[in-house]
Amino acid sequence: MEQWYRQNKILIPWALLGLEVAIAVGIRLYKINSSDQDAHVVPSPTKILLPKLSAFEAADLPYPPDAYPNARDVQSPYGSLRVYEWGPEGGKKVVLVHGISNPCVVLGATAHGLVDKGCRVILFDLPGRGYSETPVSTPHSARLYTTTILLALASSPISWTGNGNKFSLIGYSLGGGIVANFTSHFPTLVSSLILLAPSGLIRAERFTWTNKILYNTGLINETTLEGIIARKLRNGDLPTKPGKPKEEVTPAALVSEELPKEKLGVTPKMAELSRARPGITVPKLVAWQLDAHPGFVKAYMSGIRHGPVAGQHEIWRRIGEMLARQNASSEESYAEEGLQGGKVLMIGGLKDVLIVKDELMEDATEVLGKDHVKFEWVDAGHELPVTKSEEIVGFIWDFWQG
Repeated sequence: MEQWYRQNKILIPWALLGLEVAIAVGIRLYKINSSDQDAHVVPSPTKILLPKLSAFEAADLPYPPDAYPNARDVQSPYGSLRVYEWGPEGGKKVVLVHGISNPCVVLGATAHGLVDKGCRVILFDLPGRGYSETPVSTPHSARLYTTTILLALASSPISWTGNGNKFSLIGYSLGGGIVANFTSHFPTLVSSLILLAPSGLIRAERFTWTNKILYNTGLINETTLEGIIARKLRNGDLPTKPGKPKEEVTPAALVSEELPKEKLGVTPKMAELSRARPGITVPKLVAWQLDAHPGFVKAYMSGIRHGPVAGQHEIWRRIGEMLARQNASSEESYAEEGLQGGKVLMIGGLKDVLIVKDELMEDATEVLGKDHVKFEWVDAGHELPVTKSEEIVGFIWDFWQG
């Protein structure tokens, strides 16, 4: 035995190393297979915060759980999804999808305005925002976001699809990229497509190499990276001078541009985001999510990495081709199955330094076709649904009246 050891002692460390590698690979494959079967879900404030609070304390949160009517938590393999639904059951059906950093509260005023006009609306928190849980082993891509829309619809007490039922989709910022992607795959479910300062076509040169490295490589430990991103989100940065496009898109910019420009010494008139809780304001929401939602930063990072933020030209082009066929057809049934008016309505902010007017008009027209998109503009930045909801509802209603 001693003689065998002397002859093979050089090989033993390599054999042990090979065994170590094999074990590590085996563990990794087990985790991958396990994640396919049961996604690892990080709980939301619904489970980890609300049970500790009295009704009075919950009502005083930056985002009270009863901000909108008929709240429901829809259970799925991807965790629970917070959904709100209200308005006349027979009214025009509308689903609103928010952006990357704030929960559905940012679209609350728009939803209320549409209900005032007789619509039935669905608002929900995307995974990892507000009161929705975070599936961390699942990429937060268009696939997950499409699933969340379908979950919200399927959980409704009334029918939103089938038997001729269709609904309008309104998406803001990241939500614009999400609903455009959904429409490209399920065009017969959607009656109209409305995009508010949408992501999806942000030009590649607007993203710095630093941010590409931060979000797309394993050069930095994930826990360390989450801490870096959390600090950037909490601190934010001041927007550039209104009217001048940002040269780069950063995590802090994506957050700060969704806020009313109070930091600049300007106090814009803000819409009433919740009629049940009129004290809700947007600036406190990101900080609250950082403190109360352990899955928020994970969801934010995954959305940047995998979501429909940029490079969606072929998806949008598919919608343009669908509209071209619709507008060229004389068949009444084909027109009924297509988007209302044969166009996409796009509403942007003249002072938006993230989704810039000239770039959006040029790129959206190129992929959709000049006859298949209608542009409207409000005097605001990227925070337009928070400060210009009445104008937005007016544009939407006029578009529907045709």
